Amino acid sequence: MSAADNYLAINRQSWNNKVDYHLKSAFYNHEAFLKGANTLQSIEVDLLGTISNTSILHLQCHFGQDTISLNRLGAQVTGVDFSNRAIEEAKSIAEETESTASFICSDIYDLPNHLEQQFDIVFTSYGTIGWLPDLDKWSAVVAHFLKPGGRLILVDFHPVVWMFDDNFQQIEYSYFNKEPIIITENGTYADKDAALTQDTVSWNHPLTDILSNLIKHRLSISSFKEFDYSPYACFNQMKEIAPNKFVIEAFGNKLPMVYAIEAIKQ
Repeated sequence: MSAADNYLAINRQSWNNKVDYHLKSAFYNHEAFLKGANTLQSIEVDLLGTISNTSILHLQCHFGQDTISLNRLGAQVTGVDFSNRAIEEAKSIAEETESTASFICSDIYDLPNHLEQQFDIVFTSYGTIGWLPDLDKWSAVVAHFLKPGGRLILVDFHPVVWMFDDNFQQIEYSYFNKEPIIITENGTYADKDAALTQDTVSWNHPLTDILSNLIKHRLSISSFKEFDYSPYACFNQMKEIAPNKFVIEAFGNKLPMVYAIEAIKQ
């Protein structure tokens, strides 16, 4: 079996391995989170608007900091991730913080077999859809779980960013989804010195694939924005140009770093 065919098992093991390092990292600042800090960024907060008394499905939630942050803003939230270690920690953190957020361990494509509810909002953010090979299937899942008139809020790193090598010295990958990207990763974005060396399998999805698949599944694009900064210092060679605004030092604000989409189910 090729790595691409076995991507689910390879990536699940990778994310299971990351959990303990991420919980201890300065990047996630888990101690501050446990004391009440909200981990959501202004980009998604502005798109979400007032969410009190709404129902939210948070896809690819890792160990649930953003899920619980959404819950702290008054929404009833269900977080989903395929990493069993991450979901174990998410449930423990929810109990420790007295959050009413709930969590399900499932691959996104298989989620309709584990959850029947529909939601006001489906939310996913920062480094999520690149782990999924098929955006047609993903868009179908999003549409399946949205109530009529419900909203998808998608915030992610721009596909242009994923074209570069790790140190942003040259173009290494196609902007278009021509083949899986199989790499051996050292450390993690949250702890670059972590004693981890492991394979990962991902895909670069151009904006045309993202937008066209959402439209195909009757999700009307109501807002689309691009940003010349990242709210996270998660790549190599980054420079902070303003509080919580990071760019690749060699390029300044010349690269699109993040995009944000709001789409409404017809």
